[in-house]
Amino acid sequence: MYGQISTLAFVGIEARPVEVQVRISSGGHVFAVVGLPDKAVAESRERVRNALHAVGLGLPYKHITVNLAPADLPKEGSHFDLPIALAMMVAMGAISPDAIEGFAAIGELALDGSIRPVPGALPAAIGANAMSKGLICPGACGPEAAWADESMQVLAAPHLLSLVNHFKGLQILARPKPNIDPPASDLPDLADVKGQESAKRALEIAAAGGHNLLMIGAPGSGKSMLAARLPSILPPLSPEEMLEVSMVHSLAGELMGGKLATRRPFRAPHHSASMAALVGGGSRPRPGEASLAHLGVLFLDELPEFLPNVLDSLRQPLETGETVIARANHRITYPSRIQLVAAMNPCRCGGAAPGQTCKRGPRCAADYQARVSGPLLDRIDLQIEVQAGWNFTGRAQVALPRQSLH
Repeated sequence: MYGQISTLAFVGIEARPVEVQVRISSGGHVFAVVGLPDKAVAESRERVRNALHAVGLGLPYKHITVNLAPADLPKEGSHFDLPIALAMMVAMGAISPDAIEGFAAIGELALDGSIRPVPGALPAAIGANAMSKGLICPGACGPEAAWADESMQVLAAPHLLSLVNHFKGLQILARPKPNIDPPASDLPDLADVKGQESAKRALEIAAAGGHNLLMIGAPGSGKSMLAARLPSILPPLSPEEMLEVSMVHSLAGELMGGKLATRRPFRAPHHSASMAALVGGGSRPRPGEASLAHLGVLFLDELPEFLPNVLDSLRQPLETGETVIARANHRITYPSRIQLVAAMNPCRCGGAAPGQTCKRGPRCAADYQARVSGPLLDRIDLQIEVQAGWNFTGRAQVALPRQSLH
């Protein structure tokens, strides 16, 4: 008894085709999963066993082998549950092989047979469409997968039983409708800022040309407030850019309700962020903040407080527009065309601003600013001094002359 179905494995934002092959043969009771599965894939045995039992199918007391081909490609994630279950149902004769021949499948199974949402539905749908196949996915991922191609067949099933009934003609699963995230109306507006004309002019120049920007000024001068208002004057995303941004966020599991992203991302990680958090990586490589800010703004507040090696890891993304994560068995590339906006005090204590006195002397400012390497500063096009002036409530802090671009 044999059954198979297509699925996909993610390498960066690329979805590579994988064949799930199931053979049930005589012999001792064994359930083996082969093909470089990680821990989540290996644990799918129990989820699949209980999900099939929930729909009235018990596994035969025989030797069951699940092969994930190609065998040399690492398989990671719980989205292999559903294709394994469907291939097993074909091998057991519960589903006709012709019913699933034109589909690829992704989805995680719960013990009661319901199909749970998984990250990466959008790139999976695009990958399945490139294979000239439809996609079987969880019901919650349907609006996201429907963006791949309006002529592509998408089956978004909430439960394994509803999928079986669809293939048997007892129930019809309608094609899900694409969903979109409505434009936010509560973005911080640059018009709220009173004064700081030179700083606002620098933001406008940075927005128009996509320039990286560094703001240096005393604490409370409004650097973070200005940076948070940069997305309100950026140009809208084109349809192609919306797909690019949404694919990265889909892999990270950050597309809420399967809604396609419509605005440029704004990411502001804390200065304690690690290198893996900022540019991606880990034992199971995931997109970092630089990739999640693709085609948007990456704001680094208190720039010198980041670890120097973490900051230097941004040199390649700023130069090439992509992040490359190399491992012994594979190489992953994430898009990272970002606009870097950074803010910093002139010294650690903040007392080296014009009109103030740093009690620690010039060495405080020199040591603090030296934490940011020269090669990274060379990739920042605009550097401005933000002097204390007017905040967004309109109250004056200190009357100082206008700062200038340099």
